[in-house]
Amino acid sequence: MRHTFTLSLFIFFLLASFQFSMAQDFNSVMTSAEYVFNQDKIPCVTPAQREAIKTETQNNIKQLKQENKLAFKESNRLGGHPLFIWPLQQAAGFNYNNTWAISGYVDHNANYPNQLTDYNCGTRTYDSASGYNHQGVDMYLWPFIWKQMDDSQTEIIAAAPGQIIAKHDGEFDRSCNFNNNIWNAVYIQHNDGSIAWYGHMKNGSVTTKNVGDMVSLGEVIGTVGSSGNSTGPHLHFEIYTNSSYSQLIDPFSGTCNGMNTDSWWNTQIPYNYSGINAVLTHSAEPVVFPACPTPETPNISNSFETDDTIYFATYLRDQVAGDNIHLSIIKPDNTILYDWNITASTTSSSWYYYWYYSGVFDQEGEWKWQVSYGGDTITHTFQVGALSIEEETMETTSLYPNPATESVTIKTPRNLQSASIYDVSGKLIKNIFFTDNVTYTIDLSNMAKGMYFLTVVSSENDQERFKLIKK
Repeated sequence: MRHTFTLSLFIFFLLASFQFSMAQDFNSVMTSAEYVFNQDKIPCVTPAQREAIKTETQNNIKQLKQENKLAFKESNRLGGHPLFIWPLQQAAGFNYNNTWAISGYVDHNANYPNQLTDYNCGTRTYDSASGYNHQGVDMYLWPFIWKQMDDSQTEIIAAAPGQIIAKHDGEFDRSCNFNNNIWNAVYIQHNDGSIAWYGHMKNGSVTTKNVGDMVSLGEVIGTVGSSGNSTGPHLHFEIYTNSSYSQLIDPFSGTCNGMNTDSWWNTQIPYNYSGINAVLTHSAEPVVFPACPTPETPNISNSFETDDTIYFATYLRDQVAGDNIHLSIIKPDNTILYDWNITASTTSSSWYYYWYYSGVFDQEGEWKWQVSYGGDTITHTFQVGALSIEEETMETTSLYPNPATESVTIKTPRNLQSASIYDVSGKLIKNIFFTDNVTYTIDLSNMAKGMYFLTVVSSENDQERFKLIKK
């Protein structure tokens, strides 16, 4: 599947007066773009794959029952269905406000093609000319979807407690189109007999627990990937009332949901869950839309000199035409450099804006880039000129030996939380999480010779990047 975007560069003149006698044409330096996930409406699962999944789970349930290991009992149905928590969470060590958006709900219109009805009587779903009607909820990563996947930034968690009745791992996870491949997935049966499918997981991330093992509410069972029929990293979440698969469930309650009368969510999010996923500063234009499946180059930076050009970006989900977005750039002395509003002109599940400025950063210290939208107000801090105490301390971090052969040790006065190694193309090679806060030695024995980049993250979430040579 292709990922496409509609790029619109808004240029017109609008003079605004400020109490500090400064005027700025904000639109002349603004770029905005829409990200469209699964534009080609690729089915997540083929009919043959769906039947194979049903057969496998039914056979496993039968086997567990024969071994007296099946947790579900018919009498449990009287207790009612589960109430799901959201099946995605941001992994520790990352600080986006949110990491996902919804591209497609369950299609309640059995006709096709392009005859669409979601639970809210809208058309945020899809079907195909072959007769496929979308049967789950698709939650895709946003922003920097491939980098998020490579960094294992978004985890898939059990939306309800239950028993693993099937799982699959080991499949290619960088799919960009329809390919007829099998996905990596986990299938969980709940106390009432209902079954949830969690599909498209990242290769190697699927839980090590076995069929028949229990999972608790919120337990990590994998990370988001793009395995199987997929056009990018996302979770396909599909639910049935029982193992006969006679009744599909749409977990969202709404006027046009003819499958079930009530919500299966503990707290149902709004149909348009408008808000901010990230507010970031960049040293150059962020590369948001490389060719699939190339990881993005975010060019994220939080440290600048006074004469640098700084890019100010915000990444939104469920933008609705007519919505107001308020933006501010605040100096270290808490006076305002710029403060302005824009009105969204397009409704989209994901959209981003950025502005760039230079020659206006007249104070050294900690600046703030603040965005308010959809009930979220996110403040991102960045440094101009003199380093903060934290950054000065972080700069005392070093690697030895470098070049290295079998291992490298990080020398630092800080408590480190994690480290990540990337190759020169930006592909994540290794994630390391530190627990003892004493020694920070990383095994390089399984890595090929060459140049890499090592990013370390302190317990205060400060980051530093180093060039690493493996001999």
